[in-house]
Amino acid sequence: MCRRIPVLGLVLLLAWPGAAAAQFSVCNRTLDVLNLAIGRYQYDGFVSSGWWTVGPNQCSNVIKEALDARYVYVFAQDVFGKVILSGATPMCVAPDRFDIRGETDCLLRGYIEARFHEVDTLRSERWTLFINPP
Repeated sequence: MCRRIPVLGLVLLLAWPGAAAAQFSVCNRTLDVLNLAIGRYQYDGFVSSGWWTVGPNQCSNVIKEALDARYVYVFAQDVFGKVILSGATPMCVAPDRFDIRGETDCLLRGYIEARFHEVDTLRSERWTLFINPP
């Protein structure tokens, strides 16, 4: 006698609107706990936001809505302040949680300038960035 395993429940779960995956995730493949800041262009200018804490071999959903810009910018440091991921794009960060509009004159506005890594999402609606050990 052959038993059939019902797969309809699995199909419905994957197609259910509330079961959609995050739109931009960052996965930490290092052995360090990381603090992440994200930058992106919204409407009329750049906005940087942070911090998300991501443990080793963990992922964090940092942008939950569908991506509307081709580029997302990421800056990561360990819990001791050592830079783990940076790039060439300057944006502002702050020591505590932040949402900062604008990417210029960080110091004059009381923020810290950090160099963000540019991620080209190829105009995808969803993207996952993996941060690997050096």
